[in-house]
Amino acid sequence: QLQLVESGGGLVQPGGSLRLSCVTSGFTLDDYAIGWFRQAPGKEREGVATFTSGGSTIYADSVEGRFTISRDNAKNTVYLQMNSLKPEDTAVYFCTAVIAQRRYWGEGTLVTVSS
Repeated sequence: QLQLVESGGGLVQPGGSLRLSCVTSGFTLDDYAIGWFRQAPGKEREGVATFTSGGSTIYADSVEGRFTISRDNAKNTVYLQMNSLKPEDTAVYFCTAVIAQRRYWGEGTLVTVSS
């Protein structure tokens, strides 16, 4: 059964760091596009960071240089290291993968950046 399970969210002060994890099952991690989206209150869901199916990385302009996506194929896990966090990074962060032209989503993990 295909699953994506996120963890690592929480409350952090501006300028702080968090690392999100997405444990996957049911597919081979490096065969497909996988990454992170986020949805802030009252806003549409947006892409944050992605591994393409070819292994390249794509970042939203708003997080370039602050966030880093990585993966451990042996652990079937994708990470999102978030540094220099800003209040506008507050959102629910979702792990997502595209497999056989269908997009799969995790349940999400809440990140709140506030003093």
